Amino acid sequence: MPELVTYGLVCFGSVFSIVDPFAAVPIFLALIGDRSREEQRSAAKRAAITCFLVLSTFGAAGTLILNFFSITLPAFKIAGGIILFVVGFEMLRARHSSTRGSKEEQDEAHAKEDVAVIPVGLPLLAGPGAIATVMVLAGKASNYAHRGIVLAAVFVVCVIAALVLGSATYVARVLGKSGINLIGRIMGLILTATAVQFILDGAREAFPKLFG
Repeated sequence: MPELVTYGLVCFGSVFSIVDPFAAVPIFLALIGDRSREEQRSAAKRAAITCFLVLSTFGAAGTLILNFFSITLPAFKIAGGIILFVVGFEMLRARHSSTRGSKEEQDEAHAKEDVAVIPVGLPLLAGPGAIATVMVLAGKASNYAHRGIVLAAVFVVCVIAALVLGSATYVARVLGKSGINLIGRIMGLILTATAVQFILDGAREAFPKLFG
């Protein structure tokens, strides 16, 4: 399999697992499930666009951000891996991680007229874990082609998120609570494995003599 295709699959799997639009379906419906299908589709599109803008910005400017704060990539890989492991572990237990939005933020969102940008787009879809994932992937990119693949993976995931949330009522009816939890657990397993790999890569780069 060509190296770029392999890297693209890794990027897509990592980003899709942490964004996990299926896990956002119950909260999305709780916020605007009483609105018309057209309004739900419009909100889903705005949420996906918000997610893409946030993740692509951090993906493109990740290196500059790390340099500005004098943070090395190995340190960020380890920190990002720890965050992803916590989120993935919560997903394995079919529990909503607070990194994807606290209960207070969700309660506040009920009083808002437009919840597509906040809290659905940010932080429900583009949460700290997703941002850390994209920044680590972009940091690992060895050339512009790899960086383009990271951004392409983000774009594809955001398109899928728009489709899933735009059909949230149908998705919830077909999958049910058990189906959504099952998908969440599978994504959680992939995410924890990705997190461990991030931590190992960061430790290997930070302490090359220990892994030599």
